[in-house]
Amino acid sequence: MSSRLFQSIVSQMKDAVECTVGVIDAEGEVIACTEPALIGTQRAAAASALNASDEPVTVFDGFQYKALFSWGVRFEFAVFAQGQDNRAREICLLSAVALNGAKTFYDEKHDRATFVKNILLDNILPGDIHMRSRELNFESELPRVVILVRQVGRIELSVVDVIQSLFPDKQYDFVVSLNETDIALVKDVRGGVNTMDLRKLSAAIEETVNSEVYVHTVIGIGTVASSLKDLASSYKEAQIAIEVGKVFDAEKSIINFENLGLGRLIYQLPVTMCEMFLSEVFKKNSIDALDQEMLITIQKFFENSLNVSETSRRLFVHRNTLVYRLEKIKKLTGLDLREFDHAIIFKVAMMVKKYLTSREEF
Repeated sequence: MSSRLFQSIVSQMKDAVECTVGVIDAEGEVIACTEPALIGTQRAAAASALNASDEPVTVFDGFQYKALFSWGVRFEFAVFAQGQDNRAREICLLSAVALNGAKTFYDEKHDRATFVKNILLDNILPGDIHMRSRELNFESELPRVVILVRQVGRIELSVVDVIQSLFPDKQYDFVVSLNETDIALVKDVRGGVNTMDLRKLSAAIEETVNSEVYVHTVIGIGTVASSLKDLASSYKEAQIAIEVGKVFDAEKSIINFENLGLGRLIYQLPVTMCEMFLSEVFKKNSIDALDQEMLITIQKFFENSLNVSETSRRLFVHRNTLVYRLEKIKKLTGLDLREFDHAIIFKVAMMVKKYLTSREEF
């Protein structure tokens, strides 16, 4: 469709410009031109020169080339004008402006990926989703899931292309660049998937991005949406998964919304309520009264299901030493971690404290 759109505009330019003007695709094939005989000819060397150039306009073999706007590192389309003088440069730049505008308008009106992006970002009214999906011949009731890939540290634009290469079927799977760091994969899951399947898929994305462009990522997985109108909810869940994971499971790079557990509840609580809870639980002393040795002891005690013998073995201390530490914790906090109810309260309190600390850092 792009070639027909470009040819329509280029044809109208023929009488207004004094030189040959046309458009090439990413492979260097001429897909539109004021000289129809040139359509279908190859300019691969010019395409390579354009990709390697940092200049606004690239001069090659008697023509000037200007890449049209693209999300990827490599250009998708480029306009060219014959000549090496300033007049040809002006024609090339003006043609690029006209073609970019037409392409953007077409994409916004017809492109499915743009439609999906607008759904994710709540830029389209729920009542319009069904109507637009019919216009685009888009199946609206297929089950889909949003997997959000966030780049951490070094940012690389080519990550979009890398992920897109893993999911080439643009009919059902969509890779959408949302901002500088976030890329959403909207995956068709008609065959049915479980948590493990989505984790394996996310792990494959993480490994590929890391090995090909050396970018570290954190990935959030939303729940399966049964229709297009539910995609925005799946996207928000993937966002929450990343944010909650950053607080309570910082060592994990793949977080599923369905596995957030208690952390999701605490993350949604008001700060004042969290502070009130901590003051009620630790009436005797603040949780800050516990030193690093005590905190490690508590962590290991929870990891070993409140089993004194197993915890002492893992800590390489005598059983009586562990009991002494637990008594000291009881004296400081008023909570006996050997009692199940007290252990639950303390576990929640530690998570609330961790959440409040993270809020202070940001």
